[in-house]
Amino acid sequence: MSIDRDRLKALFKSTNQTYLGAHFSIAGGIHRALIAAQAYGCTAAQLFTKNAKTWKERRLIDTDIHLFKQAVKDTRITRIASHTSYLINLATPERKKQAKSKRALTGELIRSDALGIPFIVHHPGSHMGSGLEKGLDRIVSAINDIFDDNPGLTPRLLFETTAGQGTGIGHRFEQLADIITRIEAKDRVGVCLDTCHIFAAGYDIRTKKTYWETMERFDDIIGLSNLYFIHLNDSLKAFCSRVDRHAHIGQGAIGMDGFQFVMTDPRLSGIPKIIETPKGSGNEDFDTVNLARLLNFIR
Repeated sequence: MSIDRDRLKALFKSTNQTYLGAHFSIAGGIHRALIAAQAYGCTAAQLFTKNAKTWKERRLIDTDIHLFKQAVKDTRITRIASHTSYLINLATPERKKQAKSKRALTGELIRSDALGIPFIVHHPGSHMGSGLEKGLDRIVSAINDIFDDNPGLTPRLLFETTAGQGTGIGHRFEQLADIITRIEAKDRVGVCLDTCHIFAAGYDIRTKKTYWETMERFDDIIGLSNLYFIHLNDSLKAFCSRVDRHAHIGQGAIGMDGFQFVMTDPRLSGIPKIIETPKGSGNEDFDTVNLARLLNFIR
């Protein structure tokens, strides 16, 4: 399927009741992610506020903040989420690592608050063999400490559903529900559902029956009222593989039907949806391809 950005923008305009976008690069400045999103016609966006693969913190200067807020006004994209560093692990039994993780998450909250970003997507963490319950306890304790120490920060922290690789936490809905239940400031947390991750973790969405069963289970255990963001990714690996590998929409083990169910589910219509599919290389712009496939479900 070949499509240019002008045709994609036309698709977005014809389906203006949905918030859809992609994860965009901040090369050249954090505001550049929103400018890139606008070039596709996107109505939502996700970005990093720093290099996600390093502990080095980024201190915003007034110019960073001004340019980003101006980009929000110019693009009119307000459904925005930042994503925390991949290094953060609040569930770790290593005290020094957890202390660094708490500082890094605090830094993300401070940056996102300064930029006016409403949501922060965060992987719960890995217990590193110390046991699930202890890992959950560490996550809850760390988040409560961070919120207590920073009462004025406004971004809502969204725990992302995970695939269940290794000792990762968050691949069962019950685990996320347990975290949310024990967070004291419940108005500061929520969930981001990733289609690839839940599929790899054993929640099927390939048929209408299994999709509705999965979403009803999510609602019963976590509550759709706690769902604030959705990642739309196909899965390179098989159902229940517990391996996190993203594929292009409709070209993985989930297939097109699963994404049609998500895009046409009226309960999810107002929830921002973001693709994190492979960017690819060469002449093909895979973001246009994947976004168009999703928009075509609701034309």
